[in-house]
Amino acid sequence: QVQLVESGGGSVQAGGSLRLSCGASGPKWTTYCMGWFRQAPGKEREGVARIDGSNKTRYADSVKGRFTISKDNAENTLYLQMNSLEPEDTAMYSCAARSWCSVTFRESDFDYWGRGTQVTVSS
Repeated sequence: QVQLVESGGGSVQAGGSLRLSCGASGPKWTTYCMGWFRQAPGKEREGVARIDGSNKTRYADSVKGRFTISKDNAENTLYLQMNSLEPEDTAMYSCAARSWCSVTFRESDFDYWGRGTQVTVSS
């Protein structure tokens, strides 16, 4: 069982930056596939970035070059550094975990979820 708690959301103007954090607990979480997802009003949840146990990363095309996923095993924390934010990035951001990374990057691939943190980007 992995417990996940997000923080760091807020309101920012376009072009600004935010860093999201996801506190993780549970056995072997450092070896897990960890991901960030987001869901905007009226839209389906989409994968933003993920990182596996060997720190291999994968990003959605819409955030490549702007967002960076990382983790600090000693601090039991997953991060999402978001730069050059756009109004289209406005959404509820959630972290998720699974014991291994599948070929696909979908909501249904993950077993454990946090409650989310809201990010609002104004133009």
